[in-house]
Amino acid sequence: MSTSDFNDLRALVTGGASGIGLATAMLLEQRGARVAILDREIDELEPDLSAVRADVTDDQAVRAAVAQAVEGLGGLDILVNNAGIGAQGTVEDNADEEWQRVFDVNVCGLVRVARACLPHLRRSPHAAIVNTCSIAATAGLPNRALYSATKGAVLSLTLAMAADHVREGVRVNCVNPGTADTPWVGRLLDAAADPGAERAALEARQPLGRLVSAHEVAEAILYLASPAAASTTGTALAVDGGMQGLRLRPEA
Repeated sequence: MSTSDFNDLRALVTGGASGIGLATAMLLEQRGARVAILDREIDELEPDLSAVRADVTDDQAVRAAVAQAVEGLGGLDILVNNAGIGAQGTVEDNADEEWQRVFDVNVCGLVRVARACLPHLRRSPHAAIVNTCSIAATAGLPNRALYSATKGAVLSLTLAMAADHVREGVRVNCVNPGTADTPWVGRLLDAAADPGAERAALEARQPLGRLVSAHEVAEAILYLASPAAASTTGTALAVDGGMQGLRLRPEA
């Protein structure tokens, strides 16, 4: 993609204050898009980044924030549905309240934002939604039952949305990152009994032998959102260091 692929396009990135969302917002701006970030925490953002505050579990706040962002952008062409939270444990380890909380953010939050954005996207000649899913939607990962369930729902929802809105001119795709080197993963590592050993284990389960970078995921998101992918909808693009598809023999 060239540095001008997104000229005159307007994008909203949820969960855009850090990690994959921030990398995506910055890359979109570098490629010529006008960008707004939607996040709960926007106070620490660089001053040149446009942002609106909302919690994706609050429908009224989401609708108001989307309206504010779209007014500032002068319309909307791209939604990057990236806001989400993590969870650890088997099916025995999280109470009903935690299941409801994580689904409310990771699945219902995506729905709320898409619902508020769709009337604006339908007016765009180049409308694209990219949902941030996870390799956890397609690969069984230990100690991630709740998180995996939400991301499995995001994958299915992506396909359903793509079918619902393709004739309205709205493409819907998702990215499936492997374990990415983000602040959230950093906090998990810091909380581990042996952070160094835990990082090494996470790196080793990805065939490339390292964590995925936020920038690499952002590049994949931009491809799916770009005019270059005008015939791509209902697709899940893995950015996982080969974790989903490769089965390597142990090194001698």
